[in-house]
Amino acid sequence: MSAKPEWAEKDYYADLGVSSSASQEEIKKAYRKLARENHPDTHPDEPEKLERFKKIGEAYDVIGDAADRKEYDQFKAMVSRGGFGAGGAGFPGGFRSQGAQGFGASDFSDFSDIFGQGGAASAGGGFGDIFGSVFNRGGGPGPSARPSRGADVETRVTLEFREAATGTTLPLQLTGNAPCTTCHGSGAKSGKTTSCQHCQGSGFTSENRGAFGFSAPCTHCGGNGQTIADPCPDCSGTGTVKRSRSITVRIPAGVIDGQKVRLAGQGEAGPNGTPAGDLFVSVSVKPDKVFTRDGDDLHVSVPVSFAELALGDTITVPTLDKPVRLKIAAGTPDGRTLRVRGRGIERRGGKAGDLLVTVEVQVPSTLDASATSALRAYAQAEKESGFNPRANWDGQA
Repeated sequence: MSAKPEWAEKDYYADLGVSSSASQEEIKKAYRKLARENHPDTHPDEPEKLERFKKIGEAYDVIGDAADRKEYDQFKAMVSRGGFGAGGAGFPGGFRSQGAQGFGASDFSDFSDIFGQGGAASAGGGFGDIFGSVFNRGGGPGPSARPSRGADVETRVTLEFREAATGTTLPLQLTGNAPCTTCHGSGAKSGKTTSCQHCQGSGFTSENRGAFGFSAPCTHCGGNGQTIADPCPDCSGTGTVKRSRSITVRIPAGVIDGQKVRLAGQGEAGPNGTPAGDLFVSVSVKPDKVFTRDGDDLHVSVPVSFAELALGDTITVPTLDKPVRLKIAAGTPDGRTLRVRGRGIERRGGKAGDLLVTVEVQVPSTLDASATSALRAYAQAEKESGFNPRANWDGQA
């Protein structure tokens, strides 16, 4: 992931309520807690909760991944020092100050200027080139204009509630840059490339203009650092061709609506044999007719009779796989929630949340003669025992 313009104005640690020194496990716990508290399924009429949910999801996408977090921290540290070339520091692929004074963040009216396509300070196409090489995933030491990896790809899938809860495997059809099968991604018909003599393989040429030194992509190799004597006729020397491909994606158990699953190296192929980008699968989860979810716990409401609650009984309740038997103690009140441990959403490490069963009394709409007679007898016995269902009711006169 290269540095993005919005990083300059966002504090992802604050969004998740953690410090910048928090461990990855602490970040994960904070995200799960906030996701449960702000999930749109439990707050359907609160748009501010939805916005908050999206915000924490965006934060977790970055600092929840160790590699992306490192790049984000490096970028924020650079911004906080106030130096884009401050004190004469050089930036690969951009400009460097040769005087005593550098450019600070205040020299730009808006951070979008830094990342824009038309920046005048870099002959190679704007300040975006600066950060593209500073945060180059595959780059080694020293400047390099060559693309370090292929483009990231994002796609969306819709899952049934139970598929998201238990995990699933599904096929995806993607269309984009893939390695050329003729040259095996090298771009050369013979499979061999040579280092560019004009830039010595760096991909850049340099030029001094007054107090500043400028770097620009080499025009002879297009910034690749390599030249091809015999370009592949099928990919025109790029090493990639557009084609459709099928992959099988494993969605882990417990994903929530709106979550993105990252599959490293499953994005578009990089040019001339560079690594592929990543595939991000954005998950939408359909609501379920039986279950609702609160974090790793599942909720289900089960209809019961008055007799089952008053006398006690054992009933069958559904789970994500096979039904289980649940004992109801005599005298259980209507609306009581009972817990079945370990039958909720599976967590990493083999543990699972709980199944929370709320019992709800169903009153029969009609009764036959024998049932009516028995119920009248019970009602009479109830009065004689002194039972008053409204004895502790606040509205009792």
